[in-house]
Amino acid sequence: MLTVNGPRLWNSLMDMAKVGATAAGGNCRLALSAEDFAGRALFADWCHQAGMSLDTDAIGNLFARRPGRDPQAMPVVMGSHLDTQPAGGRFDGIYGVLAALEVVRSLNDAGITTDKPLEIAVWTNEEGARFTPAMLGSAAFCGVLPLDKALAAEDAQGISVATALAGQAGKLPLGRPFDAYFEAHIEQGPILEQAGLPIGVVTGGQAICWLDVLVTGSPAHAGTTPMALRRDALFTASGMICRLEQLADEFQPHGLVTVGQLDIPGSSRNTIPGQVRFTIDLRHHQDTQIAAMEQRARAVLQDLAAARGLTVDIQQHWFSAATPFDSDCIAAVRQAVTALGYPHQEIVSGAGHDAIHLARHCPTTMIFIPCVGGISHNEAEDALPDNVRMGADVLLGAVLAQADS
Repeated sequence: MLTVNGPRLWNSLMDMAKVGATAAGGNCRLALSAEDFAGRALFADWCHQAGMSLDTDAIGNLFARRPGRDPQAMPVVMGSHLDTQPAGGRFDGIYGVLAALEVVRSLNDAGITTDKPLEIAVWTNEEGARFTPAMLGSAAFCGVLPLDKALAAEDAQGISVATALAGQAGKLPLGRPFDAYFEAHIEQGPILEQAGLPIGVVTGGQAICWLDVLVTGSPAHAGTTPMALRRDALFTASGMICRLEQLADEFQPHGLVTVGQLDIPGSSRNTIPGQVRFTIDLRHHQDTQIAAMEQRARAVLQDLAAARGLTVDIQQHWFSAATPFDSDCIAAVRQAVTALGYPHQEIVSGAGHDAIHLARHCPTTMIFIPCVGGISHNEAEDALPDNVRMGADVLLGAVLAQADS
């Protein structure tokens, strides 16, 4: 069975890691920054060397194309993203893009032309670290997010996506049809590593609900206000956060609750906080359970606020339903990994990925490989060369079968 050139793929990953490298061995390539454009330029150069043409669409998604024997056929698309977290790693997203490039390079080496064209997608602003929401480029492509809203999204400095994209947007149409979409990715969690397995056959993505919470009390002097007379927003928010951790126990084994951001407007050492903002990230494999988790979270926060005489405002910032992947694409991955003889298991994606949006647009699935210690969104993020190679082998096998089916 045809396999990839593992050392070449690894060297490409390490070369890309030099773009936006951080002192601690990670990467910082925020979406549509100079570093992100430099990473895209390096990728584009490699694609040109591999005989591929490149173009972009109105939201800056980058597509590299390898012709097939049937120019009228819809393309089989692989890909992920090149943007990173502010202190991100060398593999999150990047692996999916460069594993796809290695598939093309390996087909070139073998002199194989597929029936259907192949494309590699680099999706804009997958991380959501500079612009929100996350997976913005794929959302705009698939019609989940209107283009005007995507272009109007601003970063913390007030720079819009449209401004950051100036001169980089192309004319490829959004939402054009794909035959199928395959995305290789590090797992970003510890399940595969703990199981000692190199491959995860991904069957879908779990539901995600983001909430924005504003707790409002009364600011007052820390030295002159008796404890019994205080309406302390931070102590109240702290109680809410502790209760949210307990709430997760009600929805095991799959329920996840995270408070990732907390802000005290106008904070001062000797002032009782009058307002606190924080975020809630709820996740579960089932839509019915994520709905129940949101309902319970709202009730818990409202009850605690009322008991302390404060107010709480809860807004849903973003929701992504549980997403099953395409059974035929999953079968193609399963057949490839079985033919290669690589140990594997089925797994549900715990993180959001561009593939979640693409699954509503065309037949889609993902391939996971382990990351060391389950660590991701971190400069210490790492993967083993053998696992990197094996994941790309599976991608090659599945895509080749799909492109010639």
